Amino acid sequence: MRIVFFGTPDFAVPSLEALLAERAQVVGVVTQPDKPKGRSRSALIPPRIKQVADRHGLPVLQPERPTGDVFLAALRHWRPELGVVVAYGHVLRADVLSLPSRGMLNVHASLLPHLRGAAPINWAILQGDAETGISVMQMEADLDSGPVLRRAPTRIGAQETAGELRARLASLGAETLIETLALLRLGQLTAEPQDPALATYAPKIDRRVTKLDWNETAASVARRVRAFDPAPGAWASFAGSEVKLFGVTVSEGEGQPGEVLPGADPLRVATGRGVVEIQEVLPAGGRRMAAQAWMRGRGPRPGQLLA
Repeated sequence: MRIVFFGTPDFAVPSLEALLAERAQVVGVVTQPDKPKGRSRSALIPPRIKQVADRHGLPVLQPERPTGDVFLAALRHWRPELGVVVAYGHVLRADVLSLPSRGMLNVHASLLPHLRGAAPINWAILQGDAETGISVMQMEADLDSGPVLRRAPTRIGAQETAGELRARLASLGAETLIETLALLRLGQLTAEPQDPALATYAPKIDRRVTKLDWNETAASVARRVRAFDPAPGAWASFAGSEVKLFGVTVSEGEGQPGEVLPGADPLRVATGRGVVEIQEVLPAGGRRMAAQAWMRGRGPRPGQLLA
């Protein structure tokens, strides 16, 4: 079966590598353009997906957007029978979805119809979900609404960060994709329509969502920190500057919400109920460092407030 693969972030790499390890007939890869890096923005760094494709001699397309006659003609030239999409980052239009003769499959990082959308891993932690997983679905024009072919659940660890969960789900997604394709070839899959009444959504992350609110409980603040670790980072402000916080645990104590409490190590901050302990920070314009190193320098002293 001739497969065209769409993917960009590191999340998609295990799935492409798994297909190649299984000797699947991947006829081409679609990913996003190389990104400028460095202070001068003159060096272009290819996505890891492209690096994997190059090592295996696979042709690669890198359109700014997956639309237009030139892009469609290039896809047709590959004569794909099936498309596989893993965290590609663009909405695919109907003319792309219908091009492979057997349609397109999407590997999505939630148990659909829960958490459709762009950021299901972050929102699962932020909402305090006990469980998440992988869904492999048949794609259709609406957002993450297609029938589900296979689900693979997994528990979310009590202290697990988004980065840690993303790495686990990337591996689980690759395993589930290979299982799905094997069952598909055997004709042993039944597509399960999603119930739209049960759908919830995980929209893109913006600064409003990543901002910490010290009036929340310590448990809620801790979830917000873990939900955006390592990126984009949950943030607060001190002395008019932004600081991102990482490595959080919940402890007992009280104080004014946002108040820095006494303690040798780590940074202890009061919330609306309880205290969070922060191990690392990233001040604006600086580097990620131990919270105590920041406090010994330009950081807050006990009794001062984070906003």
